[in-house]
Amino acid sequence: MSASIEIAGVSKVYDGGVRAVDAVAMDIRQGEFFSLLGPSGCGKTTTLRMIAGFETPSAGAIRVDGSDITHVPAHKRDMGMVFQNYALFPHRTVAENVAFGLRMRGLDKVTIAAKVKAALAMVELSGMEERRPAQLSGGQQQRVALARAIVIAPRVLLCDEPLGALDKKLRQQMQFELKQLQKRLGLTLVFVTHDQEEALAMSDRIAVMNGGRVEQVGTPTEIYNQPTTRFVADFIGDTNILRGERAGPNLDVGKGLMLALPPSEMQGTGILSIALRPEKIRLSPRGDAPIAAGSSAHGIVENTNFLGGAVLYRVTLEGGHRVLVQQPNAGTSRLFVPGDSATLEWTPADLVVLKD
Repeated sequence: MSASIEIAGVSKVYDGGVRAVDAVAMDIRQGEFFSLLGPSGCGKTTTLRMIAGFETPSAGAIRVDGSDITHVPAHKRDMGMVFQNYALFPHRTVAENVAFGLRMRGLDKVTIAAKVKAALAMVELSGMEERRPAQLSGGQQQRVALARAIVIAPRVLLCDEPLGALDKKLRQQMQFELKQLQKRLGLTLVFVTHDQEEALAMSDRIAVMNGGRVEQVGTPTEIYNQPTTRFVADFIGDTNILRGERAGPNLDVGKGLMLALPPSEMQGTGILSIALRPEKIRLSPRGDAPIAAGSSAHGIVENTNFLGGAVLYRVTLEGGHRVLVQQPNAGTSRLFVPGDSATLEWTPADLVVLKD
């Protein structure tokens, strides 16, 4: 059976007063794929290591299915771990690597052989039992590391940037396989990554971390479409962030540009920051028709980046603001080139108000 995890006000302070994790609190549900996402040094790996038992919290508690495991040794936590660098024994065969945890638990040879065979079948490595890590590709080595972690039937599987050393195509393949395996086994999986696309593609929920703290926890859709802070909006994908002062139902961002606020944000005063995703903006050749105040503008295309399935433009608005606009590549659509005059249109409901 998989397990739920409660991280209750956990902090980690190293010698010298370096605070790597600062009062992190979150609940990880039984059987979910939960990602810790953020830039290098944000505290995500330290948090994972405290869940694993490799680090001891300076404050707070970690509970699994309601039981406090904060000071339980790592080898008694019933958790599997997959590392970025595989951490395989180079002098041992694939079968011996996978069997390591079972031998440490004192199982008999017949049982070990059967469990190893089943685990290798799950990761599609049947027939490679006698090979050594040096005879395998990077993707195959990662599968061996995964088989070694799941063969002990852990309640929780912890993955620290496990796909980071793979090339893009193999990485995408392994994303599908890992997600499929996690659901098939019903594991609670905690996954550390700095790759936003990877987290969005694989996770049931994501905790975005920054400076040792959790900025936001939510589903991939919530994190992407409704970021609550400037950091989350800026870190997850491309976005346009503008800051201005309320002027009735509009936001005055300066340089003559007024943005019509979403209906839920029309009341109030003060300074606001808003996010507008590039794909929410429609780009068309500039015509003679008047633009809609607050939800459209004229501009000049400055740069064009062809992305294959989409085209990303940087456009300078008449007042001087620069914004990103992403349009799907429909094949027959006209592509804009630098110097083109264009009209930009959006919907006020697509503006997301951020916490500063």
